[in-house]
Amino acid sequence: MNDSPEKEAMDQVLRLMSLSARTSPKTAGIDDIVLKVVVGEEKGRIVEEMHKLAQERGIANFNRDARSIERSHGILLIGIRKDAGTINLKCGACGFDCDELKYHKKQGLDYYGPNCVYKLLDLGIALGSAAKTAGILNADSRIMYRAATAAIRIGIMTDVSVSLAIPISGTGKNVFFDR
Repeated sequence: MNDSPEKEAMDQVLRLMSLSARTSPKTAGIDDIVLKVVVGEEKGRIVEEMHKLAQERGIANFNRDARSIERSHGILLIGIRKDAGTINLKCGACGFDCDELKYHKKQGLDYYGPNCVYKLLDLGIALGSAAKTAGILNADSRIMYRAATAAIRIGIMTDVSVSLAIPISGTGKNVFFDR
């Protein structure tokens, strides 16, 4: 057996976080959440892309977060399906009528929008559920925008309009704080 108990535990934590995100409440019971667990080489590709983004955009925090990801065990990516519709409330929170929203899809720098506000709320609930599970299981974690941006750009997280990342770590010191 080559895996340490901590590595095995971290793999299980990522699976249980995925379960928490999947089973989190969704508006009108419609599940448009996309999940992806990333470890190993794929995680390394995200780190490389984050360093490229730091250079391209002149934003040092991409490098800072890349160093944290590099020291993490793995990442749970959580996003909203790019083709997610609306729940047809016609509430206007997105800035449009539900019928109009589908005609106003456009590509942004990192995300695609506009999005139904209730789909964004579902994403937030899924993120909170997954982060809660990591905390209950004593895994260090942090919700990150920059890692998900890199994952989208290199095609690890596909067919999503918005995504965020939750990297986890199980070491003697939290790699996501006091950076």
